[in-house]
Amino acid sequence: MNIAYRFRIYPNREQEVLLAKTFGCCRFLYNQMLNDKIREYDASKKMLRNTPAMYKKAYPFLKEVDSLALANVQMHLEKAYKSFFRDPKIGFPKFKSKHRSRKSYTTNVVNGNIQEEDHRIKLPKLKWIRMKKHRDIPAEYCLKSVTISMEPSGKYYASLLYEKTDCENQAEEFDYENAKILGIDYAMHGMAVFSEDIQKENEGYFRKSEERLAREQRKLSHCVKGSNNYYRQKTPLQNL
Repeated sequence: MNIAYRFRIYPNREQEVLLAKTFGCCRFLYNQMLNDKIREYDASKKMLRNTPAMYKKAYPFLKEVDSLALANVQMHLEKAYKSFFRDPKIGFPKFKSKHRSRKSYTTNVVNGNIQEEDHRIKLPKLKWIRMKKHRDIPAEYCLKSVTISMEPSGKYYASLLYEKTDCENQAEEFDYENAKILGIDYAMHGMAVFSEDIQKENEGYFRKSEERLAREQRKLSHCVKGSNNYYRQKTPLQNL
């Protein structure tokens, strides 16, 4: 059983540059490999078995980034490519766009290349990065991979995938016969009413955010899609 935890990370300027290169190299390699697969299939009706190593000589900049990130690009493309031939309804893999595609990459744990502590994480090529670890990870969990992503708002996140080996029935630890029951009901005049005569007032956060979201979306609708103003206006929407 696998379980993932997502934490915000705070790379410095030098690390941000390398992250941007890694995002770009992964997108570039994906498009190149997909394009070559399409050409090979059109010419011979056979599936091309291409790997990242085949492109590093022609494109030396691929050597600057994490090799495991490029290996995962190959795995993701192979999975999408084969899935289409098994079931065409899934759709053929699409080329990744610089502006519309998600900026992310995945790297794997190999020979201790990834380490994590309370407030930082060590990643291949990037060394130590400050991380806001808002919850403790059980010691018996085994780290398998890390996915680094950048949101349109400019914030960076690390999704840590752990293998959970301890899958016992946790329900057996509780005595439900002697448990104290608390009832919670939604109320129109407030947020919630509890069975112990406790009431929680509605702070109206949703309505306030809803009004601001509508205002920012109206501004976005007046921007030309694909322009600099369009992508700049999307940032406030991501922060809501």
